[in-house]
Amino acid sequence: MKKLLVYLRPYRLQATLAPCFKLLEAAFELLVPLIMADIIDVGISSGDTAYILKKCLVLVGLGLCGFASATCAQYFSSKAATGATGRLRHALFAHIQSLSYAELDRLGTATLVTRMTSDMNQVQTGLNLTLRLLLRSPIVVFGAMIMAFTIDVKSALIFAVAIPVLFAVVFAIMLSCIPLYRRVQTRLDGVTGAAQENLSGVRVIRAFTREQTETESFAEKTGNLFSAQQFVGKLSALLNPLTYVIINLAIVAILRVGGVRVNEGVITQGQLIALYNYMSQILVELIKLANLIITITKAAACARRIESVFDENSSMTFPGEPAQDDPTAQDAVVFENVALRYGGAGAESLSGLSFRVRRGQTVGIIGGTGSGKSSLVNLIPRFYDATAGRILVDGVDVRDYPAGQLRSKIGIVPQKAVLFHGTIRENLLWGDPDAGDGTLREALRAAQAEEIVQGKEGGLDFEIEQGGRNLSGGQKQRLTIARALVG
Repeated sequence: MKKLLVYLRPYRLQATLAPCFKLLEAAFELLVPLIMADIIDVGISSGDTAYILKKCLVLVGLGLCGFASATCAQYFSSKAATGATGRLRHALFAHIQSLSYAELDRLGTATLVTRMTSDMNQVQTGLNLTLRLLLRSPIVVFGAMIMAFTIDVKSALIFAVAIPVLFAVVFAIMLSCIPLYRRVQTRLDGVTGAAQENLSGVRVIRAFTREQTETESFAEKTGNLFSAQQFVGKLSALLNPLTYVIINLAIVAILRVGGVRVNEGVITQGQLIALYNYMSQILVELIKLANLIITITKAAACARRIESVFDENSSMTFPGEPAQDDPTAQDAVVFENVALRYGGAGAESLSGLSFRVRRGQTVGIIGGTGSGKSSLVNLIPRFYDATAGRILVDGVDVRDYPAGQLRSKIGIVPQKAVLFHGTIRENLLWGDPDAGDGTLREALRAAQAEEIVQGKEGGLDFEIEQGGRNLSGGQKQRLTIARALVG
């Protein structure tokens, strides 16, 4: 949690003003029962209408001041929460971009999507409510108890007994819920992953008529999520009835003891009503606090999940200074006794691999499925690090190149053609942001994709939908080849 609070630093002023305005609102609220006591003991008992109206105007004034304070608190807390979460979201996205393929494979896309969206929203909501209510509710609770002691010590002892019991109940349930909410978010990862996998592979599912099987599998995952949410929901739902029972028992005790004290002439009827109002305020605030605790519990669980992503460091490091190519090197690519073992794999995918590729030479890598062709190719742009041996590009070890310099030497066409939402021109310019239309058309001709562009309305300005949904598989593949050639 401490690692994430650093993103709140630029909003320290707003984070300070929000609870201050809430405390001001609480102070106005604590004055209301005393004014009500004066109305009953002075105005109503003597029939002084003018006094009653004057005190009513004071109540209206306190209400308006409280409303203004609450509005300011809401503004500052929202600004701090949204601003800090926005910075956190950007930092998380940048950190994910810095991770190597090995870490991304281990974490999985589904859990990263959940942490960028659902978890982040929970943290924002928790931070917003914390700034507004975390100090206000305890201040009102203890302030009401102190004000009760100023009225009558004997009656106020009931407050001193009830409040610790209430806090014990609230924190016991909170500590029980924290690990359960973490389990809920983990199962949400499973549902997100299943949905993503099914939607991306919907054509394969239909080709093999596996709709029923996948529906049942998805129903099982959502059922597990539902059962986890239901269990923690039932546990957290105990907060409201338990606090209601304790508070109402305390109110009965207040009325019993206070009634006797009124008969004895120790306190007035108005003061008894004030004690009742203070206990009612405590009830309202503890209900708010109970709901706040549930939200904070969810936010804390989600914050730990986000923090765990920040704890993942890339297994690759790149030098800051550009590498100097070896002008005497006759080989474009050299593998020297290279081996590769994926994380968690039982055996090496590649081992003892040595070969040279001369400049201008064309090499085809042939082998059965799973023989390591893609793994071999992924080692050249250093998507993965070799676990043994070394790989040279232009006479320099790939580990000595900065990422940008190494990747700029290589045109990459992934097995799964990926295009982004935007125009054809914008997608091709990924290869070289400064390329002109002549360069783009030359690359399209070489990739046999020129007729694709010519057949689209707008040509290079034709809008590609997300994932290239409005193109065929072959068209997407040829455009990704052109994109690599542009580079």
